[in-house]
Amino acid sequence: MKLLERETVKLKVKRLPHCHSLPKYATAGSAGLDLTAAIAEPITLPAGDRRRIPCGIQLEIPEGYEGQVRPRSGLAHKAGISLTNCVGTIDSDYRGEVQVLIINHGSQAYTFEPGEKIAQLLILPVPRVEIEEVEELAESVERGEGGFGSTGRKIAD
Repeated sequence: MKLLERETVKLKVKRLPHCHSLPKYATAGSAGLDLTAAIAEPITLPAGDRRRIPCGIQLEIPEGYEGQVRPRSGLAHKAGISLTNCVGTIDSDYRGEVQVLIINHGSQAYTFEPGEKIAQLLILPVPRVEIEEVEELAESVERGEGGFGSTGRKIAD
């Protein structure tokens, strides 16, 4: 099997004094870099609550790319921990501390430990688009204006 060649993108990372670890891939096949909680003491998040947790790093994302902060599937599955904004975007011109917006959808409180993996970071290309205002759009034969579940299972309103 031939491996796909990957483009290597240089991500500059500044470690802040409270940082526990720099972002890193857990395995050779990992898509996202693990982000860790840069906290000095455990933080307990009650069920239904949300909180911003610092990661102790600042990034210089190359122009033409974005950072996507995504939930960790293990935390979501085991404890109902997710991100308040589902996927967070870090713009290439942002230079502040990376922080993760966490929400506890679980039925019990969850305690984050210092240095615990709390989210994943993906660096992805973002094309610039040119807006062209038009009077009409091309027809969509398969879908048209159908949305909000129009291609899935039919459920009574």
